[in-house]
Amino acid sequence: MNKIVKVSALVLFLGLASGCATTGLDEVKATADRAAADAAAAASAAEAARAAADRAAQAAAGAQSTADRALSAATEAQACCEANRASMERMFQKSMSK
Repeated sequence: MNKIVKVSALVLFLGLASGCATTGLDEVKATADRAAADAAAAASAAEAARAAADRAAQAAAGAQSTADRALSAATEAQACCEANRASMERMFQKSMSK
């Protein structure tokens, strides 16, 4: 009888210990799964950020190109304005000398 109680106690202890180990493993697996999901979400967010940065860089390059064309047009307009002013000045000087 005493032997049966000892064996039963040992079986009960081993059953509880293996149950705790299984629960512990389940917790570890759940934590690992959450970490993997978080890593995947972070990778996805990083990819989206990279794509947004690429679009922003393209937009900035387009804006720079437009600004360069505007500067060129303004420079040409200024040169034309200076040429017109010089021509008008010469005409004024000719009319004054007559």
